[in-house]
Amino acid sequence: MLQFKSRFPREVLLCRVGDFYEAIGIDACILVEYAGLNPFGGLRSDSAPKAGCPVVNLRQTLDDLTRNGYSVCIVEEVQGPTPARSRKDRFISGHAHPGSPYVYGLVGVDHDLEFPEPMPVVGISRSARGYCMISIFETMKAYSLDDGLTEEALVTKLRTRRCHHLFLHASLRHNASGTCRWGEFGEGGLLWGECSGRNFEWFEGDTLSELLSKVKDVYGLDDEVSFRNVNVPSENRPRPLHLGTATQIGALPTEGIPCLLKVLLPSTCSGLPSLYVRDLLLNPPAYDIALKIQETCKLMSTITCSVPEFTCVSSAKLVKLLEQREANYIEFCRIKNVLDEVLHMHRHPELVEILKLLMEPTWVATGLKIDFETFVSECHWASDSIGEMISLDEDESHQNVSKCENIPNEFFYDMESSWRGRVKGIHIEKELTQVAKSAEALSLAVTEDFHPITSRIKAMAASLGGSKGEITYAKEHESVWFKGKRFTPSVWGGTAGEEQIKQLKPAFDSKGKKVGEEWFTTQKVEAALVRYHEATENANARVLELLRELSAKLQTKINVLVFASMLLVIAKALFSHACEARRRKWVFPTLVGFSTDEAANPLDGGATRMKLTGLSPYWFDVASGTAVHNTVDMQSLFLLTGPNGGGKSSLLRSICAAALLGICGFMVPAESAYIPHFDSIMLHMKSYDSPVDGKSSFQKCRRYVLL
Repeated sequence: MLQFKSRFPREVLLCRVGDFYEAIGIDACILVEYAGLNPFGGLRSDSAPKAGCPVVNLRQTLDDLTRNGYSVCIVEEVQGPTPARSRKDRFISGHAHPGSPYVYGLVGVDHDLEFPEPMPVVGISRSARGYCMISIFETMKAYSLDDGLTEEALVTKLRTRRCHHLFLHASLRHNASGTCRWGEFGEGGLLWGECSGRNFEWFEGDTLSELLSKVKDVYGLDDEVSFRNVNVPSENRPRPLHLGTATQIGALPTEGIPCLLKVLLPSTCSGLPSLYVRDLLLNPPAYDIALKIQETCKLMSTITCSVPEFTCVSSAKLVKLLEQREANYIEFCRIKNVLDEVLHMHRHPELVEILKLLMEPTWVATGLKIDFETFVSECHWASDSIGEMISLDEDESHQNVSKCENIPNEFFYDMESSWRGRVKGIHIEKELTQVAKSAEALSLAVTEDFHPITSRIKAMAASLGGSKGEITYAKEHESVWFKGKRFTPSVWGGTAGEEQIKQLKPAFDSKGKKVGEEWFTTQKVEAALVRYHEATENANARVLELLRELSAKLQTKINVLVFASMLLVIAKALFSHACEARRRKWVFPTLVGFSTDEAANPLDGGATRMKLTGLSPYWFDVASGTAVHNTVDMQSLFLLTGPNGGGKSSLLRSICAAALLGICGFMVPAESAYIPHFDSIMLHMKSYDSPVDGKSSFQKCRRYVLL
């Protein structure tokens, strides 16, 4: 165990020992503290701490540890016979990190593993341009770099995404005057408050190269592993939202403030599409991308044909399962659904224009630039590759589970259901033939050796306490045996069944231990069971081999698969928004590129003018008739006045939300809207109102005074 621990000293080490995964030392203490496990041997001060979990509880234990921020290294035993008095060989089967679960063995089970949102390693530095945040995703082998951030924008990004590790560059310790101070007050105080509640490490040197080096050290990666930059260069992209703006309009969950995401999408749309919309609001796109998003929503709101389900698959999940050759039958079917839905959109005249429009937003989201025709062609190839291997047809009746007389159907189902129907029968014809022959041989052995005994018992007058016996499936031992008592004749008279009774012998488990006094077998049945198990194990091994070969084949097109999965996530997000916004009677604004000409007169209107007619608070449902409408015509600075509780804060919040929705390409809560593509949006209010409760700042202050 020490040699494995020395390779990954930052991780909790779980080593397979028989039916348990064990840990020692500080790792055992972590298991007891965060996974609720009991120490082995009780609490003793004269020995090293030990703890562990049963094999069947491994995933629950890993979830408990990663939820608390720990990474885990799992060591497996090499399965198979081992010579007496020799140690079993062991190997590192995988790792579990926060945001990246353990996938070893998934290829052989029909388990749909829930994949959480990836958690990057984050590095923060500071320069003359502002703050810089680098997010490195180990699973995707990619990184994003956000430079020139304000302190508030940086804190907003930190609050919207959990990180696996946080590294702070030494440049943060120096303020603008060069003083070596970084603390609660003054410049950098907001960031200090955000980071002080987290675990972080300091680092020096070149920010990107040093951070990549630390990531390779954390995850045990080779120096040759490369990471790609997913940033798409853009000159006119608006600045990310400030923390105060994001909280005041409900882009971030805030007490008393209506959640903007909940009105943009229907309640049935969550997960990956919701995360995409949230990230788009916090990081508004460039003007040309916003136009593409708006045009996509317009087409989606007017189409008359049926739309695909827009199957959503995590890109990180795709990459990890294919890279580690652990994609199972369920995942391949889901990948094929993604590809087929893209191809369906390409074939349909109404949907193909939407597909083309989605290419650029997907490029920005993934950092992958793929030609449209190449993308469609590669989707065809990948879909056909899966279809040629995976069993998707109902006419694969020859892959039904074996059925034989005198043998419980449950036995064959348990032995064969894990691999039958996963790949097309043409690829495993030899293995299927061997399983069928061995199943027939087993049935013949059971019929010849057990059936005469059960027939004899049934024919006898079964009085209370008389003979009992039946052919039974011993589930725990994966065997078919005879189970009976008081069936041996007191006087041997050469009657039917006596010869078979003489052949019976006690049944033993895989460790050579006698199972019980009521379990019996014969030499012929045991030989047939061994042959049948060998045939099913060979078939299962061949199916797993084919699935892993398919993973390796699709791995060569991983960029296309990532692009396709993200495209459908965006498609579902935009289609859901278009449907919900139409129900709420929102409208598409007219977007105009914001003028950067210094000689332009702001009073001339045009590209500097924003006009919102019939604007309503986004948290009110216009369709229900409860919204209060306002008309706003802005060209420059204006002064808003009104009595306490008159709706000043609500109007400012509504204007800000409408402007943000417009520059993101979404529909807005108004009767008509004309919105320039602002380069920055900020809302700052000394406001403590609670629109959720329908109370203004004055009403809340009055309530506190009365209390």
